[in-house]
Amino acid sequence: MTASAVSEQMKSTFPIRLDHCVLFGGTGFIGTHFARFLLTHNFAKTITLADIEPPNKPLWSSTARKVLSDPRVRYLPIDVCKPIRHADLPDRADLILNFAAIHREPGHEPHEYFETNLKGAENVCQWAEQVNCKTIAFTSSISPYGPTEEQKNEQSTPVPVTAYGASKLAAEKIHLAWQRGGEDRRLVIVRPGVVYGPGEGGNVSRLVRSIIKGYFFYVGNQNTRKAGGYVKELCNAILWVLEWQQAQQQNVTLFNFSTDPTPTLEEYVNAVCKVAQIKRSPLRVPYPLLLGASYPIAQLSNALGIKQPIDPVRIRKLVRSNNIVPGFLRDAGYPYQYTLEQALEDWKQEKPEDWT
Repeated sequence: MTASAVSEQMKSTFPIRLDHCVLFGGTGFIGTHFARFLLTHNFAKTITLADIEPPNKPLWSSTARKVLSDPRVRYLPIDVCKPIRHADLPDRADLILNFAAIHREPGHEPHEYFETNLKGAENVCQWAEQVNCKTIAFTSSISPYGPTEEQKNEQSTPVPVTAYGASKLAAEKIHLAWQRGGEDRRLVIVRPGVVYGPGEGGNVSRLVRSIIKGYFFYVGNQNTRKAGGYVKELCNAILWVLEWQQAQQQNVTLFNFSTDPTPTLEEYVNAVCKVAQIKRSPLRVPYPLLLGASYPIAQLSNALGIKQPIDPVRIRKLVRSNNIVPGFLRDAGYPYQYTLEQALEDWKQEKPEDWT
């Protein structure tokens, strides 16, 4: 589906029109894409990007820079780890999106995930009470489920095995407590897999580069399932669920986000090759060999202050499936806008420098 076709479908699908939205963590990867999504489809009159980090415009595509320079968007430096004063932000919000978090693994000490993700949830919810905002959408993660070869859906019991996953699960409970504080409050919690797209700069960007440059290899993980989806699809899905929730007169909705069915690593690789118009036959390296080598490599690089992708935590994640299925979206009849291949093609067209 072309971008123009998606835009036309959006106009006919969503009756939601908002005066003002506040996006906490709004200058991050998902936040900037969501702001752009709201503006492009005229779903919001004004938007505040509340974030401790100022906008990093070099990461955006030229299209995104044009949209996000719109005078309807305002950036305010807000640290969600600290109490948010009433005067720090506008005195009202029709919708709050809480994208604020620290999430990279490895990259932080265990206590840092809790300090940021829990305090952030508490402070955002307290500010929502101050301005009497009735609707919050919160991006959690599939990490609370833990790695799993068996399929897990929204009814599965979370069993987090990392500090990040545990902190996200606790943050969900804080948002749920906020919702229970008022009968007319609405909450959407989304648990996304890996989210990729223009300007991501994370795992999928590294995968794309390694395949194109020819240094990607398998470690016996071709069939490992990795839940994930396109950032533009995520933006669409969040708003679709908000509208579904309103139509169904529901107050709390939790949903997983991923391409359906959940792709295998080999399917990601094949799709990247097709979109990049290249042929690759990746080597296969024994997992024990790579894991053993990762320890001295990581120790040496850390001692020298060198950033590189070989780390025991990342190597273990390579062979662990995140077989999380988007059960709610499937059952509710969510109309996906992109296949895996279409998403990668759209990404390449918008920001070709990510594919070089």
